[in-house]
Amino acid sequence: MKQFFRLFSLAMLAAVMGMVCSCSGDRMKTTDNGLSYKFIEKNDGAQQVKVGDLIIGVCTIRLEDSVLTKIIEPDRLYPAVSNPSFPGDLNEGLLMMHIGDKAIFGIEADSLANRGMRFPKYYKPGTGMKLYYEIAITDIVTKAEFDEERSNYYENMQQMLQEEASQIEEYVKTNKIKATADEEGLYVVVNKKGHGPKVEIGRDVAINYTGRLLDGKVFDTSLEPIAKSNNIFDEHRKYGPLTYKVGEKPLIRGWEKGVINQPAGSKLTIIMPSALGYGPREVGIIPANSPLVFDIEIVSVN
Repeated sequence: MKQFFRLFSLAMLAAVMGMVCSCSGDRMKTTDNGLSYKFIEKNDGAQQVKVGDLIIGVCTIRLEDSVLTKIIEPDRLYPAVSNPSFPGDLNEGLLMMHIGDKAIFGIEADSLANRGMRFPKYYKPGTGMKLYYEIAITDIVTKAEFDEERSNYYENMQQMLQEEASQIEEYVKTNKIKATADEEGLYVVVNKKGHGPKVEIGRDVAINYTGRLLDGKVFDTSLEPIAKSNNIFDEHRKYGPLTYKVGEKPLIRGWEKGVINQPAGSKLTIIMPSALGYGPREVGIIPANSPLVFDIEIVSVN
């Protein structure tokens, strides 16, 4: 089974591909539907692209001589190939390719602009400008393979979520936490209730915090003594309360939900599942799919 699902989030092909080489029209062939093409490398004996396949490889795009963008990761996954939907559609060219092929395709820029594609300011409608693609295919993922991997992915996710829930439940029980989780599994323990203004959208806040995993390992803190005692002290960092305007700074959702409507002077412990933290991403010393615990002091709310 091809291990490609980590790239499940796909970008639109036309928005991200580009090329650099020279492709004057008289050196390229043209299909009956008007797609310009030229094969640089051909591997006819290999697996051919079919409708529904996802291609893996590298590519680039330029508008005439101006490079727009490149993708150089050879394991990048592209959206499913479909039947051509208009004369000169890139899909016609993709369906001609095999694993190991490298080809150049030219498409009338006007036909793409008429279908909603945005171009740089130097694009001039009605002048015959072309968008050129260079694509090298290193592998093909069939629809059946993709569907199987997607099914396995969701099964694994469900299993991890169940394991997470058990870990959090055990943590709550062991630490004799009396708070009740909300509908998303977030626990907010009020260790000390403040009496100042509440955290609300648009207000400036200052918050001291310490973040740790369920096993107690501290991964971040605003407090220098705690950083030093947990061997995560950074001499280049300025320690002290985190200050920000609520609603403007991108923070993990569990944090935002936990502190909203809490008054200044409060001290909280927030326990969140990974879905409200960093999810399947590995961030620094935080493993993927990790529940998080934050000890928070709301120093001020203005």
